[in-house]
Amino acid sequence: MKTVTAKTLVLGAVGAGVLLAGCEAPPPEIVQNGYRGLQMQSVYNPKDLQASLNANVPPEPIPAAASTPGMPKAKDMYKNVQVLGELTVPEFNRIMVALTNWVAPKEGCYYCHVNEGFEYDGIYTKVVSRRMIQMTQDTNANWKDHVADTGVTCYTCHRGNPVPPYVWVTDPGPGSASGIAPTGQNIAAKSVAYASLPYDPFTPFLLGDNDVRVIGETALPQGNRSSIKQAEWTYGLMMHISQALGVNCTYCHNSRSFYSWDQSAPQRTTAWYAIRHVRELNNDYVVPLSDIIPDTRKGPLGDVYKVYCTTCHQGAYKPLYGAKMLKDYPALSQPLPEGGLEAVKAAAEAAAAEAQQAKAAVVEAPTPAPAEEQPAQEAAAPAAAAPAEINPQPEPPGVQTQPRLRYPPPSMMQYPPPPLQYPPAPAPR
Repeated sequence: MKTVTAKTLVLGAVGAGVLLAGCEAPPPEIVQNGYRGLQMQSVYNPKDLQASLNANVPPEPIPAAASTPGMPKAKDMYKNVQVLGELTVPEFNRIMVALTNWVAPKEGCYYCHVNEGFEYDGIYTKVVSRRMIQMTQDTNANWKDHVADTGVTCYTCHRGNPVPPYVWVTDPGPGSASGIAPTGQNIAAKSVAYASLPYDPFTPFLLGDNDVRVIGETALPQGNRSSIKQAEWTYGLMMHISQALGVNCTYCHNSRSFYSWDQSAPQRTTAWYAIRHVRELNNDYVVPLSDIIPDTRKGPLGDVYKVYCTTCHQGAYKPLYGAKMLKDYPALSQPLPEGGLEAVKAAAEAAAAEAQQAKAAVVEAPTPAPAEEQPAQEAAAPAAAAPAEINPQPEPPGVQTQPRLRYPPPSMMQYPPPPLQYPPAPAPR
């Protein structure tokens, strides 16, 4: 396997194969990331790679605010602080400056506040931003199956723009002189890489709770609804994911058997959680704001701008190539408990100490004596004394579950080849 460095980072074109190697300048490079002979490889163009790296440099973090015991909290000093009120006043002001730089650097504070007073909710952007902060905290706390410990911040999506550059609305399709609504196919749409696939795979999959399935689980004709037409909708979503992450299909799938979970790469599980995460973001946070968001920020059918894979990834296999911005802004890592960041830090230290003690206990545990050396009373203990498990279901290796699990993880095994070694995130400017 070829070692992947910053110069040979995988940023494959959609559906790219070996044939592309002779059709572009400079010539694309190919990196094998799976079994030989199965087309488990990624194709990228060095020129496009450098442009993507330049576009995904995180901003320099603002220095942490000074903190002393007894320092007043934002909720006690300012009016109507419904989120982040447990922060000290300096830390609260620091993160407000960061939010301004990430979302509205040209408009400044008055993008979300009014002259009558910063406490007033007289402008819709303040209400929306408050809800978006809660969305970010929920993502970082409860969707680690998707974002891991890297997490996200407002900059991950906004990149200095009031509205993230990449959003979607339900596509009404092209106009028709006959007045007959199109069926959603055979339109060369950018959303599906200009393929003859359904041009709006986002509404059924990233807003509606529909199965992303190609192969049916039952034989015809008894109720098999996994038709070729449904497969094309799934392919449309897959084209979007491939473009959004800048990778080939084989970044997640084994070309020998695309549907098989036990032959897939581990990142396919991450994508499985990501689809469900994005659905929740749209349905629980974005769509409920429809009544206060103006029509100028809605689609032709009146629906608000929503998020999808490109909103965060923007062509990178990991948003900002895995830059850990969240570590510099821990207030966004979870809903703040009473006590603010000090309470969060104390809880993290306690959890780490507990994990260390548990690890030490496992190491120091004595090896059980052979059966013949055990005391007679133990050997004679009835077998019924031990709790019995009926059809125990072991946790699938390679899938990490979280304390709060909205969805059961798909059954899969750890993919045998080692993962690609990607370079660290670009340094801040």
